[in-house]
Amino acid sequence: MSDIQFPSLEPSPYQSDTLAIRSGQIRGPEGEHNDPIYLTSSFVFANAAEAAARFVENAPGNVYSRFTNPTVRTFEQRLASLEGADFAVASSSGMAAIQMVMQSLLKAGDHVVVSANVFGSTVSLFEKILGRFAIESTFVPMTDPDQWVNAIRDNTRILFVETPSNPLCEIADLSVLADIAHNADCLLVVDNVFCTPVLQRPLDFGADVVVHSATKYLDGQGRCVGGAIVTRSEEVHEACFNYLRTAGPSMSPFNAWVLLNGLETLPIRMRAHCDNAMRLATWLEQHGAVTRVNYAGLPSHRHHEQACKQQSGFGGVLSFEVEGGRAAAWRVIDSTRLLSITANLGDVKTTITHPATTTHGRLSDIQRQKGGISEGLIRVAVGLEAIDDIVSDLATGLDACLKPE
Repeated sequence: MSDIQFPSLEPSPYQSDTLAIRSGQIRGPEGEHNDPIYLTSSFVFANAAEAAARFVENAPGNVYSRFTNPTVRTFEQRLASLEGADFAVASSSGMAAIQMVMQSLLKAGDHVVVSANVFGSTVSLFEKILGRFAIESTFVPMTDPDQWVNAIRDNTRILFVETPSNPLCEIADLSVLADIAHNADCLLVVDNVFCTPVLQRPLDFGADVVVHSATKYLDGQGRCVGGAIVTRSEEVHEACFNYLRTAGPSMSPFNAWVLLNGLETLPIRMRAHCDNAMRLATWLEQHGAVTRVNYAGLPSHRHHEQACKQQSGFGGVLSFEVEGGRAAAWRVIDSTRLLSITANLGDVKTTITHPATTTHGRLSDIQRQKGGISEGLIRVAVGLEAIDDIVSDLATGLDACLKPE
């Protein structure tokens, strides 16, 4: 067992707004009010016997910051409490978190079923990296339970889904997928990056593991890169922790400290992101240059009812399509002056990107077509600026689309 001790999953007397600020903090002898940063690579032992005991995990305590660091541990505990989990393992990035889960729990010859519209780098990880180690993947439409069932083989070990999806905001029924996974003796792993535990807690719907790109909303200001897995399973935690200890995709103490400060404002930020995104989606749906808006908060979205069942909000990311393909989409993007043209999301600053040539640009034409990534698709991660300013900035390019060249 690792020396990291997590709070028991007893019903907390505190709500998420409080947990995001207070959970996991242990004050040191200086009585600091804010979380300290332990910028050290190693830790000193009282004697040789204590060193020996910690190295073989017979005694609790810090050993080496690759796998035991107090600042990182506080971040893990705080995120675990928000997700309603017993355990968490932080990583250097969100992609590292996914890789950690897969390489900790799978072996050569195993098989994974993956939702077809996951993030482009996630597709590449399954096909180009894990595939080299004889771990096979089958991609299925995320909202078709029959295809999930039909894709399962005798050697299937994991079902992996990202919900809401990027960038179409499709919603998977987590309870149904959990039943499918468990009936086949598989684990359900959910990427919860768009919602965060403030808007959705997949473990409450039967998921076994949740992965995060902490780079996004958990930080909230685009300052650093990080990731994490959370789970209620001691076995899963132990496997991932041992992978971290050996392979070393570690979160730095400084990044953990930045992310801890991000978590403190996560609930209030997520509510504000939701409010702005809903207002922007409503405006876009009424604009003549927009042919389709993908945002589960809209009653017109085909997964609106499902989102209402398992989410407490609809998130800050939306996408929309314009006629005219890539040329029209780039025209809209290049007309903006306030919005940041970048593929990152989860920032207080609104960002805009063209998925077909950025986040999903490394996929084949067939893969993009299957994933619904058209050349006219634009993704906006709605920030916390005044919504009227965001609308005004987008209106310039969209209004131009209505005028003849």
